Order: sequence, then C-alpha cells, then structure tokens
Amino acid sequence: MLALLEKLGYETLWLLETTGRMGLFLVRALVSIFGKSFKLFPVVRQIHFIGARSVFVILFTGAFTGMVLGLQGYYTLRKFGSEGFLGSAVALSLVRELGPVLTALMVIGRAGSAMCAEVGIMRNSEQIDALECMAIDPYRYLVVPKLLAGIIVLPLLTAIFDVIGVFGGYLIGVGLFGVNEGAYFEGMYASVVWADVEMGLVKSLVFGLLLVWICTCKGFFLHLEQSGGFGAEGVSRTTTDAVVLSSVSVLVWDYLISAIML
Repeated sequence: MLALLEKLGYETLWLLETTGRMGLFLVRALVSIFGKSFKLFPVVRQIHFIGARSVFVILFTGAFTGMVLGLQGYYTLRKFGSEGFLGSAVALSLVRELGPVLTALMVIGRAGSAMCAEVGIMRNSEQIDALECMAIDPYRYLVVPKLLAGIIVLPLLTAIFDVIGVFGGYLIGVGLFGVNEGAYFEGMYASVVWADVEMGLVKSLVFGLLLVWICTCKGFFLHLEQSGGFGAEGVSRTTTDAVVLSSVSVLVWDYLISAIML
C-alpha cells in the first residue's frame, strides 16, 4: 500500500513539474518573439518546411476526406429525400471540424515529429548548451521561428484542405450520383456563415500553437523527460510522446473551442 502511494505521489509530482515546465517554456518563447534584432529568414524557412512541404499531404487528405463525406452524406440524406443538402453537409463538416483537426493531425505527423527529433538531437549532442555558452538565446534561435511559422501556416493549410474537400464532395455528389450542381453550391452558400469560418480559423490558430509548442518543448527538455534520456532510443521515445500528446491536445481543444464558440 505504501509503495502504491509512493508511486502515485511520484507520478503526481512529475506531472505537475512537467506541466509547469511546459508552461514556462511557452511563456519564454512568446516573450522572445518581441526581442530585438528579429530575423525574417528563419521564419520563412520554417514556413517552407512546415507549410509548403505539407501541401501535397493536405491536398491528398482533403480530397479523399471530401469524397468520403460526399459518399456517406449522399446515402444518409437520400433516406430523407434531402440530397440537395449535400453541399451544406460537406461544407459545414469541413469548415467547422474536419478541416482544422485533420490538417493539424497531418502536420503533426509530418512536421511536428521532425521538429521534436531535431531539437531533441540538438539537446542530445549538447548543441543547445553550446548556443547558451555563446550567449545565443536558444528560445529565440530555435523555437520562435517554428512557433510563428506554425501560427501562420496552419490557417492557410486548413483553407486549402477545406476547398479541396468541397470539390472532392462535389466530384462524388454531382459527378457520380447526379446531385444537382446548383443545389450543391447554393445549399453551401446559404448554410455556411462567417461564424463557421471564424470557428475553423480560431481552431487552426490554436492547433498551430499547440503542435509547435508541445513538439519543440518535448525535444528541448529531452534530458528531463521520464521516457527520454540520452541516445537514439531516448529521442525516439520522446518524439513518440510528443506526437501522441499533441494529437490528443488537438482533439481536446477541438471540443473546448467548439463548446465555447457554439
């Protein structure tokens, strides 16, 4: 019994320590944005890495997500004789929920894991310690460009996902099942309002902040992670934890933002 209580206390203290460390990491990174001698090129490079190199994945995922929504939505709406509302169903599902969430999950898998591994290897090989010895702020040098790029890129990738998804639904609904083209776009135009677009925009901004924050923080404090440590195994475990935690955080915050804005 005492061993169980001891383990429970240890896990609780570790959780509180990790939460506080991650919170201070975010505050330090946000403060570093407003420092002097801001350089634009590192941000542009991260925009290319996180955004431009994720476009193909977003196009592919968005197209098939829209096609699945068109397929499932058509068979569901046909039971009620409401095939004309297919455009509304596809657009609202993408703009409010699936667009921001799936875009964030795809970017976490493609870029978030790479960011965590990059920073973790730098910690592992003492490159971050070397930056501090040279009086270079590692937060400003490593984290800030990624953070700004994530906040800028996620809404743009989400918009691409939404547009491609709408045309994927159009391809199935209108091209395959013969839904009236005018009804498809008119229903979409009548049902999607600015509040829906605003919700998707807010979600994408928050998700961009979350994924960069969690992935870079996990790599930055690789040596302090319970499942981390030095060596290739520590980097792989920490990267896995970062991907899982950021993905779960996206789903949790998706619900919280929906509950607040609805």
